[in-house]
Amino acid sequence: MMRTRKGYKVYPLTNAQKFHLYYLAFCPNKAVVNIGTSLTIETEIDWNVLKQSIYKAYERCESMRLRFAQDKQGNYYQYVADKEERDIEFVNFSGCSMEEAEAQMRKWTQVPFEGQDSPMNRIVMIKTPDGYNGIYLLVNHLTMDAQSIICFMKDIIEIYCNAKYEGVPYPKEMASYIKQLEKDLAYEAGCKAKDRDEAFFHQLIESSEPIYNGIDGTKKLEEARKRSGNPKARAAMNVSDSVESALDIFHLEEEPTRRLMDFCQEYHVSLVCLLLMGLRTYFQKMNGNDDVSINTAIARRATLQEKKSGGTRIHSFPFRTIIPEDKTFLEGIYEIRDKQNELFRYANYNPVSYFAYRSQIYNTEKGCTYEPMSLTYQPMTLQEKGLDQLGSIRYKTKWYPNGATTQAMYLTVMHRPEDNGLDFNFEHQVKAVSRQQLEYLYYYLCRIMFKGIENPGLLIGDIMKLV
Repeated sequence: MMRTRKGYKVYPLTNAQKFHLYYLAFCPNKAVVNIGTSLTIETEIDWNVLKQSIYKAYERCESMRLRFAQDKQGNYYQYVADKEERDIEFVNFSGCSMEEAEAQMRKWTQVPFEGQDSPMNRIVMIKTPDGYNGIYLLVNHLTMDAQSIICFMKDIIEIYCNAKYEGVPYPKEMASYIKQLEKDLAYEAGCKAKDRDEAFFHQLIESSEPIYNGIDGTKKLEEARKRSGNPKARAAMNVSDSVESALDIFHLEEEPTRRLMDFCQEYHVSLVCLLLMGLRTYFQKMNGNDDVSINTAIARRATLQEKKSGGTRIHSFPFRTIIPEDKTFLEGIYEIRDKQNELFRYANYNPVSYFAYRSQIYNTEKGCTYEPMSLTYQPMTLQEKGLDQLGSIRYKTKWYPNGATTQAMYLTVMHRPEDNGLDFNFEHQVKAVSRQQLEYLYYYLCRIMFKGIENPGLLIGDIMKLV
């Protein structure tokens, strides 16, 4: 018999959603699953038309109408409500400073959502002090990820532009969240593909134990060895006893960013390969290990259906490379590219099962890890995805921190709308990693990457000496 709630068909959560619940359980601050962002354009806005466009976008995006509930056993399940009927708020910030406006939006981002059966997002139409107008959007990470947020915002704007401007086409349909959900749940229930993915990861885990590399050397690993009485321990504790987080952003200008992108194009590699190469070489330099692991996020949006169905599809896996110093920079990058491509093929596997199996095999102490940080690269910008029809109208996007993270350090790299330069967004536990340590890491990361793209034939060992 099919279960329903309030007349809606209900579904279990996917592994990608459970991944968020997994760390939510450890986090006293429940806003840890909030994502707050704003998109504003430098033009007058017809607020009534914008409001109608938002309702229309809600109608076209099932995952923005998701609701959650728990059964008596405490299991979560989800359903999609028919329509969005809440009033869309409007806030005029023009009487205050930009700092005050942003502080208010940060505050909004730090308020957890209500419990059962309630909407999992909030949209506010905003007028900002700098003469820009647009929307602030807050979502629960169990319902959306960065790519689906960008997709949804773009939909609002295209619907609005279609209503307001001559000759702007109405955007193409979104894909069904439920249809994609049913596919994902069928995979998780068991199939040949799932068995194959599990076999791949089990073999990968069993091959050998990784080793922890610290942001400024081996101090944390040595502490773990002392604490456990095991001089050969390879995992360390890298989080602090507080989930309070800060967001530190470093800006790479447009011209050097273009040099990195040109290199990637010339050698047929993605920017994520270059970033991983830079980061792992930094950790190799600081710790003296050829063996480096970093968590990477995989978006799992290969098909059009996956790209346009909203929801949260990110799976995060450790990305481990063992690259000796006598290999060249380019050889290292190609090794990363091949490994990444391999990982993508099996990425539907449940990350929670991955981490559970790994700690079982290596009997890792609770709270210990091999990865000092996580990396996400957000290649999708609004610009290339259809906002070009705004002509010369300038726009801004901003992400607001929710104030909590269960990871010591999480780096998200994305393009700035103004000039397509790169922003390095480090979200980090205040007590685990300092801004000073991040400045040092960022400085060396850039030096390594630029030295490498200027001399791809240089040995990694030489690059480490030269920077």
